[in-house]
Amino acid sequence: MTGAPSASLLGDLARAVGQMADPRFRRVLWRGLGLAAVLLVVFHALFWWGLTRLSWGGFLFGWGSVLLLGVASVFLMIPVAAAIVSLFLDEVAAAVEAECYPGLPAVQGPGLGAGLADAARFLGLLVLANGLAFALYLMLPPLAPVIFFALNGFLLGREYFQVAAARRLGREGAAALRRHHRGEIWLAGCLMALPLSVPLLNLVVPVLGAAAFTHTFHRLAARDARDA
Repeated sequence: MTGAPSASLLGDLARAVGQMADPRFRRVLWRGLGLAAVLLVVFHALFWWGLTRLSWGGFLFGWGSVLLLGVASVFLMIPVAAAIVSLFLDEVAAAVEAECYPGLPAVQGPGLGAGLADAARFLGLLVLANGLAFALYLMLPPLAPVIFFALNGFLLGREYFQVAAARRLGREGAAALRRHHRGEIWLAGCLMALPLSVPLLNLVVPVLGAAAFTHTFHRLAARDARDA
């Protein structure tokens, strides 16, 4: 007999929060934020350089665009950082397993190429899905919060559970387990989506999500093994 899913999910989150001071977590977070900041600075510099060579007066226009891009970066930083941090989420899952699930056999994480492809795919999916959702926000303002949390709950749950489960089950096994528990995983993703609306706190969502979903994976896998 298992407890209510909501209580179990809160337990997974609480265990993840309890390990947030882990130096391995901080290393992943600062590495991701640093790379995201460097990429945005490089993008700004290239954008400004191109504008100043387009036409007379491009210098002033370029500086105005840089200021505009600076404002936009407040919003761009979140998905860019999330995608870059996702390159290192396997390290977070490994830290959780080393701390809370000792004795498990070692696994080999995804290679750099696979990690880059997954990060690019996740970033593209985040931007596209939230861009389309923005149109719904304008058409259905009262439902905007519901749409935001439902959509991002699905995206975060799918991504972070896949990262945790694929370490032990492979991609196909992880996808099968995710489909079997899709409702609970979606609820867990919605829980992860709550900090997305809080400035600065939203930047730790990838690390917190990877840690929490590692606990969720092991809990669901153990439950299925008991029920088999």
